Amino acid sequence: MQHDFSAYLSPWPKEQALPTEHELRAMLPIGLLLINEVKTLESDCLLQLRHLDDEAKTVVDYLKLQSRKIDLVLQYVLEREQHEGEKYRGAYFGGSGIRIISDTQLVENEQFKITLHIRDELVALLCFVTVTVSEPLDPDDNRASGQYISSLEFTQILETDVEQLVKASLSVQLKQLKLRKQAKSSS
Repeated sequence: MQHDFSAYLSPWPKEQALPTEHELRAMLPIGLLLINEVKTLESDCLLQLRHLDDEAKTVVDYLKLQSRKIDLVLQYVLEREQHEGEKYRGAYFGGSGIRIISDTQLVENEQFKITLHIRDELVALLCFVTVTVSEPLDPDDNRASGQYISSLEFTQILETDVEQLVKASLSVQLKQLKLRKQAKSSS
């Protein structure tokens, strides 16, 4: 899904094996652990609340507001943390990988440890990627912007993080559809 986000990349040595899922979990900083736990609890709770009747709508709305407040506080905490690696601007994300924009061309097949932050969807995760393609951002532009767009495929990611990315992608898509519908109706 096309959407801006931040990605922090740290090169991963070719001679070093990728961590196992258990080792990846052990690498998670406290901020990411907190966000993942909150998102899991929230998801479980919302599933249960969907079975309530319309009279519970006020309670559900209140709980969503409380959840949003917690999300904002956690996002603030995450943004203040030190991030390992070089910061890149993300352009697309999905369940199988991401695309980032950079001032230098990345080397195909290079491995990176990466921390993703998709602020609007409160997604923050740590995973590993391989560069599959890195090409000029606009190859038809005669002025040569000097920027590159690189596709990165997930090589080690927690299953729960894949689910978060897919849900976030659907959420962003729904928001974009609503905005287009509003724009058409106001025209």
